[in-house]
Amino acid sequence: MSLYGALYAGVSGLSAQANALGIISDNIANVNTIGYKGTSARFSTLVTQQATQTLHSPGGVKSSPFNHIDRQGLLQASASATDIAIAGKGFFVVNESANPGVGDEYLFTRAGSFYPNENGDLVNTAGFYLQGYNLANGPATTSASTVTGLETVNVADLAGAATATSALAIGLNLPSIAAIGDTETLTVQVYDSLGNSHDIDLLFTKTAVNDWSITPQNPTLTSDGTASGNVTSAAGSITFVDGLPTVITMPDIDITWTVGGATASSIVVDAGTLGQPNGVTQFAGEFTVRKSNQNGVSFGNFAGVSIDEAGVVTALFDNGETLDIYQLPIAIFQNPNGLTAGSGNVYQQTPRSGPFLLNLAELGGAGTVAPSSLEASTVDLATEFTNMIVVQRAYSASAEIITTADEMLEELIRISR
Repeated sequence: MSLYGALYAGVSGLSAQANALGIISDNIANVNTIGYKGTSARFSTLVTQQATQTLHSPGGVKSSPFNHIDRQGLLQASASATDIAIAGKGFFVVNESANPGVGDEYLFTRAGSFYPNENGDLVNTAGFYLQGYNLANGPATTSASTVTGLETVNVADLAGAATATSALAIGLNLPSIAAIGDTETLTVQVYDSLGNSHDIDLLFTKTAVNDWSITPQNPTLTSDGTASGNVTSAAGSITFVDGLPTVITMPDIDITWTVGGATASSIVVDAGTLGQPNGVTQFAGEFTVRKSNQNGVSFGNFAGVSIDEAGVVTALFDNGETLDIYQLPIAIFQNPNGLTAGSGNVYQQTPRSGPFLLNLAELGGAGTVAPSSLEASTVDLATEFTNMIVVQRAYSASAEIITTADEMLEELIRISR
C-alpha cells in the first residue's frame, strides 16, 4: 500500500539525513585535527519493483559515508624539526608498538606531528611510532611491498666522533717580486684522531726565479702553542710560469703526535691545478691567502635532528658534523579512498584499497616530505554549515511525509465509522 510505503520512505529519509548529520558533525569536530580527511554523505535510492507501470511503490533512500582520503590538505609551517607532512600522494608508516612483533599492526597516516618520547622514539600524539629504514644497515629499499627492514625511528644515544684531518686545500698568492731566500708563512689548523686542534705552519721559501719550496713545520697545540708532534715528510716545491703553477711536488704531510695518544696523521695537500689560478699562484702584489680548508672536526655532541624532502632523518652535532640515520618510506595505494579509518588519524589496508607499496619520496608516484610542516584538516567549515542546513531541511521534510501519511491513514480509518 502506497500510504505505508510513504511512511517507510519518510522513515528512511529520517535515518539517511540523521546519518548525514553525524558525518557533518564529525567533520566539524575535526576541523583542527592534523591530517584529518573530510567525509561526505553519499545518497542512493531504495526502489521497490512493481508488477504494473500504473502504480508506484515508495522505496526510500539510504546514505553512506565516503572518505576523501586522497585530498591534499594545506601545509602549515611548524617550529618543530620532527613535524613532517607529505606534499602529494602517500602515507607515513606507523606501528602501535615501539618494537613491532607478531600481532603488532602496521598502519598508515598523514598526521606527521611526531616528537621524541622518553626513549628517543619518534611517536605522535595518538601513540603510534614512526617507522623507517635504518641507514646503518645499508641504503633504503625502494618499491617494496613488505615491511621487512622497517624499524622505529630512534634519535637517542647519538654521539658524535672526532675526525682527523686527512685533506687540506690551500689557495694563496706569492709575491712575484720576492727575492731569492724570502719566506712567507701560512698557518693552518688541523685535527688529530682525538679531536685535538693543532696549528701547522707551511713555510714558503723562494729558492730560484719562479721556484718556491713548501716546508711543513712541526705542529703546536692551538690552545697554548706548545709542541704537539713531529712532521716526518719531505718538503714540497712549486714552479711557476707567468704566475701559474706548472709543476707541483707536494708530498703528504705525515705527522707523529706527541700529546694525547692520537693516531699518526697523513694529510694530502691540494695546492691547486696545474695551469689554473685556483690554488697557489705567483703574481704581483702582496702575500695573500684566499682559502685554507681542511676536513677534520673536533668531538661533537648531539644537537638535534632534521628531516629533508627525501625523508632522510639526519643527526646534527655541534661540531658541524651530520649523520644520516634513517630514511622514511612513503606508502602508496591504488585506491587510497578504500582505506579504513581508525582512531588516532591512522588507516588500515583493505581489499578495496589494494596492497600497499613502499617507495622513497618522489619515486613511483610518491609525494615529497615537507620538513617542519603539518598537513591541515581538509574540512571546509562553510561547506559543512551549508550541508547542515540542507540536511536539516531534508530531515524536516521527511518528518512531514510521516505526518501527512498519518493524517491520510486517519482519514481512511474514519471511513469505517
